[in-house]
Amino acid sequence: MADMWAFRDAVSRWAAGGPGGPASDLAVQLGLRTAVLLEGPSDLAAVEAMAARRDRDLAAEGVCVVPMGGAMNVGRYAGLLGPPGLGLRLTGLCDEREQRYYDRGLQRAQAPCPGFFVCVADLEDELIRALGTARVEEIIRAEGDLRAWQTFLRQPARHGRPLQQQLRRFLGTKKGRKIRYGRLLVEALNPGEVPAPLDSLLTSL
Repeated sequence: MADMWAFRDAVSRWAAGGPGGPASDLAVQLGLRTAVLLEGPSDLAAVEAMAARRDRDLAAEGVCVVPMGGAMNVGRYAGLLGPPGLGLRLTGLCDEREQRYYDRGLQRAQAPCPGFFVCVADLEDELIRALGTARVEEIIRAEGDLRAWQTFLRQPARHGRPLQQQLRRFLGTKKGRKIRYGRLLVEALNPGEVPAPLDSLLTSL
């Protein structure tokens, strides 16, 4: 695990303008063949939790899951990790509203766009819809966040909005909350409830 985190750190430094040698060396040492590009750390938490539920050791399979720090970075990461760079197979998740950025970035990197799986709003929204709002509220209660959730709902800006939308917004209101709930929501899914984009991604690896 430490080596995989080291690879992610090396790629992040490379994407910021640093040398590519450390990432290239680690990719060889780890036997990497596939890079899963994700927008951020909450998606990483969810994908790793889903892999663990299916008894998948992605690192041992030569798969690295890489958070890019935003959808706008996809062209940069695809160029570094895909055919023009390390030559890894690229796949991942993207949000429907960001799909045009992915299409352009992947085309520039000579990587196939069909390898990416599209969430309607984002992965948190997919998970909330899969579980239903009542079960998500149960998880919030079990995690000790009920008071914060109730305070959030009392805000004037929240009035009249669909509960699913409010839950999605709530998960992003405190640093680290989306990451924690990304894992928790995946762990609460029944086998037949896995959102299609997440299920398709894991099946493709």
